[in-house]
Amino acid sequence: MSPSTNQPPQAEGRRSRLVRDRRTISWLLGASAFVLLALVSVLAITTPAPDYVQGEASRLIYVHPATAWVSYAAFATNVVCALLWLWPRTRKIGWDHAAGAAAHIGVFFVSMTFVLGAIWGRGTWGTFFRLRDARMASTLVLLLMYLGVVTLRQLPSSPTSRARRTALGSLLAFVNVPIVHFSVLWWDTLHQGPTLAKPEKPSIDGMPLATMLLSFVAFTVLFSWLMIHRTRIERWNDALLGDDLDTAITARQAEGRVARSGIPA
Repeated sequence: MSPSTNQPPQAEGRRSRLVRDRRTISWLLGASAFVLLALVSVLAITTPAPDYVQGEASRLIYVHPATAWVSYAAFATNVVCALLWLWPRTRKIGWDHAAGAAAHIGVFFVSMTFVLGAIWGRGTWGTFFRLRDARMASTLVLLLMYLGVVTLRQLPSSPTSRARRTALGSLLAFVNVPIVHFSVLWWDTLHQGPTLAKPEKPSIDGMPLATMLLSFVAFTVLFSWLMIHRTRIERWNDALLGDDLDTAITARQAEGRVARSGIPA
């Protein structure tokens, strides 16, 4: 008998509605992300280049800052979920699943940020990468630190041990996020200063500004959609590992019974 048959009809009905609601939200977010990203792509191609000095390379401003923003959002989500797991009153395995999902998504987007920044740098500064540049170096360190967090999740252990070590790793890695963001203000770098976060006014306006802001919205919606599905993958992985563990325990117990009975295995 399946576990669901032991539940009252009302509980089963609520569960079915919750599943349908989640699917609806997922579909809406996915469709919205697709439409918004398509619109940003069209505008990025047709809108005049926002900088006459950088030329066509400046069109990367419609993608590069948005990927950086999503990586920050993912790492912030990761550290918040890690803190919620570490605090005993809110400790649930679901927070660990969400933290793992955010870490994986953040690694992907900070990698995109690094690659797009290197392409931009080659076209505007004449170099793909300069280790002594504060923004480039700190972004690389951020990527490596969160690759470490993701690697910690893959080490074999119980879900509790995994959640504890990755939560502590997340707290350590997140320290570098504000360093990356403010590096262009704290040190002299090849990277230009803030485009939007200026006390006086943004460096761009008109249609280029509108396209850039739309890219932030589009990538944020994409991040929300990815979080739903990556968290589900984390939950499925735990369920599969749990099934494998139960199978192994059952097999060992059977071997023990055979050994005690004196029957050759």
